[in-house]
Amino acid sequence: MSRIQPYLFPILGIAAVNGIFSPLVLPAAILMAPFLPGFFTSSVSILFFLTSIVISTCTIMVAGVPAALFERLTGRKETDEVTMWIWLAGTAVISMPAVSRFFTVGF
Repeated sequence: MSRIQPYLFPILGIAAVNGIFSPLVLPAAILMAPFLPGFFTSSVSILFFLTSIVISTCTIMVAGVPAALFERLTGRKETDEVTMWIWLAGTAVISMPAVSRFFTVGF
């Protein structure tokens, strides 16, 4: 576990940037609003916060699919550094539009 732990922080950081700065935040918020209870939709900031968490979580899950397929196809019994690099690369590729927007808008 200690070999793969340093890779988790960049994966989570890139996914968080994707959740906040993704071009899909507004369409996802519009789609999520009817499914949230009334007290969540009364505050726009809570709606966008929950939307960014959902986008970040989906980024991590979708980026993990190639890594999981690699582990399955190579017959590895446990996660190693190569798998984590694949997961990190998948997260970075998915997050490219959000990262470019992050550098445009700023911190």
